[in-house]
Amino acid sequence: MNQQKSPKKKNRSLNNYAKFSGIAIQMIAIIGGGTYLGVFLDEKFPNKHSLYTVICSLFAVVISIYFVIKQIIRISNR
Repeated sequence: MNQQKSPKKKNRSLNNYAKFSGIAIQMIAIIGGGTYLGVFLDEKFPNKHSLYTVICSLFAVVISIYFVIKQIIRISNR
């Protein structure tokens, strides 16, 4: 018997890699944007502990995790 994967299964696995790569890129963009916003606010409104950077970056992490979970649930329901 032939041990090679069928073309449909190979395409499906490549499609999953593309989806999860897109999710990672989206996560990086959200966290980077939140951190950039925090740094911008800290430069505009200086404070002792860079609170805007900390708050905005943590908020961006929470938002990106929410989007990842939402997309994984949507992918698993298909």
